[in-house]
Amino acid sequence: MGGSGGTGADKRPNEPLGSWFVRSGWSKGELARQVNRRARQMGAHHISTDTSRVRRWLDGEQPREPIPRILSELFSERFGCVVGIEDLGLRSAHQSPSVSGVDLPWAGPQTVSLISEFSRSDLMLARRGFLGTSLALAAGPALIEPMQRWLVPVSPGQASAAQQAAQERSRRSNRLSAPELDLLESTTVMFRQWDAQCGGGLRRKAVVGQLHEVTDLLQEPQSEEVSKRLFKVAAELAELAGWMSYDIGLQPTAQKYFVLALHASKEAGDRPLGSYILSSMSRQMIHLDRPDDALELIHLAQYGSRESATPRTQAMLYAMEARAYASMGQPSKVKRAVRMAEDTFGDATPGDPEPDWIRFFSEAELNAENAHSYRDLAYVAGRSPTYASLANPVMQRAVELFSRDKEHQRSYALNLIGMATVHLLQKEPEQCAVLAQQAIPLAKKVRSERVNTRLRKTVDTAARNFESVAEVIQLSDELAQQLPETGVEAV
Repeated sequence: MGGSGGTGADKRPNEPLGSWFVRSGWSKGELARQVNRRARQMGAHHISTDTSRVRRWLDGEQPREPIPRILSELFSERFGCVVGIEDLGLRSAHQSPSVSGVDLPWAGPQTVSLISEFSRSDLMLARRGFLGTSLALAAGPALIEPMQRWLVPVSPGQASAAQQAAQERSRRSNRLSAPELDLLESTTVMFRQWDAQCGGGLRRKAVVGQLHEVTDLLQEPQSEEVSKRLFKVAAELAELAGWMSYDIGLQPTAQKYFVLALHASKEAGDRPLGSYILSSMSRQMIHLDRPDDALELIHLAQYGSRESATPRTQAMLYAMEARAYASMGQPSKVKRAVRMAEDTFGDATPGDPEPDWIRFFSEAELNAENAHSYRDLAYVAGRSPTYASLANPVMQRAVELFSRDKEHQRSYALNLIGMATVHLLQKEPEQCAVLAQQAIPLAKKVRSERVNTRLRKTVDTAARNFESVAEVIQLSDELAQQLPETGVEAV
């Protein structure tokens, strides 16, 4: 079976699909093989596509689910941006909000139920980010408008009814003890440290499993105070599951976890945590070449946490605002946001109480973000030497600081690669090769598809532009030997 439907004499060629297909450089047979491989990974063993079936799709035949979603993810990965089902001229079957989509009800019991269902599906069925009949990435208004409801306050009537119900339940419950809650919170901190040291691939399932356990606790009677602390733990774990999924290339899965994390943070009444989750969503949109969406998410985060976020959190949001503006090619706004990030970071007093999730935003990370903003501006401005020269000293400072940081090994690798790209922009291939060489053992150590992809892309660019430079030739050979290309593992 090929998994297609929709016959008829009035079919017209599917021009959008044809356009993406031609630009991909794939043959019909190659696309058919990729579709079959993805289908097997998600358990859809009835799918068996061949070149004639691909030709019929191009001629206008509408394939049945899950093929539209498989094609959407394949083309999204190929082009590094969101390629929706509709962008391919295809139709998707309706799915329940629990399986796909980001426009979910903002209510505690539904949030718990959705996180429980999604984490269970992930643990049981995940294969390269496919859950059930798979997920699709949301972008544009379909993403931004539901997220804006994060700001809408719960009506007093709803709040008092929820409080009364919680109080009634707690009178009948065996509540979690304070030490048990403390242990849950410290376990979340430990998972975050593991991610920084080892990348997203090594402990993702453990985080998802812990998240599922927390939803079980939330479905039991708890006091209002305990419930809020549990929702906060759930929000942090869901954000981390999303971040780890993003790090290993499972983009739709990552986005769904981020959305669920934002819902949980609202139930916890923690606006700064919500702003941090929105910043993770923003970073993903930059990665997927959607800077307009990234900027909207950051502005939402800044507005929502303006009265409650610490200076360190505000500085992180300004730095992400600069990244979005850089991808949009707006230098004056980049420089303003970079300056605001630096000034606000200067207001952070050592020793002030801070949530653990913002601890990563150190002086090293501040320099790293700002350097990448200048570097990205250089790319957008046609490899501008002016912006590359602005990036150079800031990136060097980031590399220097991360070299002393034994916890944030992935960040060290990413900034070594970032420094290598700056040298490429400045037409210094030998220095580029030195930095990329240093990143190879770190890339082997951290399970991060982001690190591997950026390293390969940088080395490929160096080899293409400076193919006769001995150091670049040696680097290409070593990378191929030390970090051979493989697919993302199911984790």
